[in-house]
Amino acid sequence: MIVLGIESTCDETAAAVVKNGREVLSHVVASQTDLHCRLGGVMPELASRQHVDIILPIIDKALQEANCPIDLIAVASEPGLMGALLIGINTAKTLSWSLGIPFVGVNHIEAHLYAAMMETEPTFPAIGVVLSGGHTSILKIRAIGSYELISQTVDDAIGEAFDKVARLLGLPYPGGPEVEKLAKLGNPHAYKLTAGQVKKLPLHFSFSGIKTQVLYQIGNQELSSQQKADLAASFQHTVFTDVVEKTTKIAKEHGCEHIFLGGGVTNSEALRSYFSTSKLKIHFPKREYSLDNGVMIAGLGYHVFQRKGADNYDLTASPRSACLFSKETL
Repeated sequence: MIVLGIESTCDETAAAVVKNGREVLSHVVASQTDLHCRLGGVMPELASRQHVDIILPIIDKALQEANCPIDLIAVASEPGLMGALLIGINTAKTLSWSLGIPFVGVNHIEAHLYAAMMETEPTFPAIGVVLSGGHTSILKIRAIGSYELISQTVDDAIGEAFDKVARLLGLPYPGGPEVEKLAKLGNPHAYKLTAGQVKKLPLHFSFSGIKTQVLYQIGNQELSSQQKADLAASFQHTVFTDVVEKTTKIAKEHGCEHIFLGGGVTNSEALRSYFSTSKLKIHFPKREYSLDNGVMIAGLGYHVFQRKGADNYDLTASPRSACLFSKETL
């Protein structure tokens, strides 16, 4: 089955064509980073307008590169920015109606996890770790489409924390890559920072407190370049160590060997390095599929269609679909 995947949840407009959930036939992404960088963060209205302008040319390019007829359209329908989601969904509906082929809506965050499964035949049960600008969750994966929420952030998502710390250090948006670049020049043990711990929920995450710790370390002083690098390195070390330790503990408690990671933060070279010493079997998505993309949407869409068939035209956007999944298994 040949699937066209459409992604427009935030500030990337993407389309891809994938065969049978794995074989990538085309992969096209248009990023709005340069636009939102000047504004210090994503502006939803501007993001939506950009999607309107470019979504059809991006889809056309993906179809031309694949150069084959499609059998199904998959579109990210949750979670994300409402306006951005609706543009992708309505485009998918229109193409479905005009071409006479079915379409399905897929969960954008689940698709990030699926991106890590495309390079290997996954073994279940496994642990899924979602690390992005809007989500931080650890789940037990029973099968593709069947998940159990184990742990999540109680305040800031990990990517959000990186963006906020970057701003405190005077770094541009998006903050994650900038903090990582600066951290390479610093000493990760120069500042004593601690990751947040949640009483009665020791495996959950809290990143709001460490952001405040960074603020207090800066205070009213003008930090030197080296002090900024040390603070960035200490922040990154503390946060990534917390993620690795909690992931490892959860994997052992649930008897899972395989760990699948997804979300924009998994593009981090530093994060991958922290996980490299683990004795567990760690699976990251290809770097080009770690940020928002159409490949993961098309790939997961194939499995969604096999499981439940096509969606109706009354499908609408769900901008806030919990932290990926509810506490109940999907």
